[in-house]
Amino acid sequence: MFDRFLDFLNRLPGSYKGAEGPDEDDPRIAAAALLTHVMDADGERTAGEREALKALLTQAFDVKGKELKEVLAAGEEAHRDAVDLYAFTSVLNRHLDREGKTEFISLMWDMVYSDGVVHELEDNLVWRVAELIHVEREERIALRQNAQARAGIPVG
Repeated sequence: MFDRFLDFLNRLPGSYKGAEGPDEDDPRIAAAALLTHVMDADGERTAGEREALKALLTQAFDVKGKELKEVLAAGEEAHRDAVDLYAFTSVLNRHLDREGKTEFISLMWDMVYSDGVVHELEDNLVWRVAELIHVEREERIALRQNAQARAGIPVG
């Protein structure tokens, strides 16, 4: 699933891989900012969540080492400076197709479940982002259940 997402991003005109410095229109930074927002939504930032963030970005965007650190730092800064979600979701809307948007919501659910607990603010954040990038309710619920199962938490 993430291979298709990565292939899609690498086929974009002016691919972001290897671009010099962070770009405010870079979907990797928008994704990092939103995933950081999920990580911080419950008021706690655990070591496990930080590792999950790194793993999710590496898996989705094939970034490692220095490039991963740059994307994380730019995402963190963008998250800190953000006044709303639109700045990030508009980037994702411009750069991701329907499948890419669905896979991004799946990443968000994986971030939510990375600490084993779903906080209502995390749930609400994923719902709002899904709405802003046009991922339907039924699909969002199915993605949540899939992430819950991947996290080893009984669905039901």
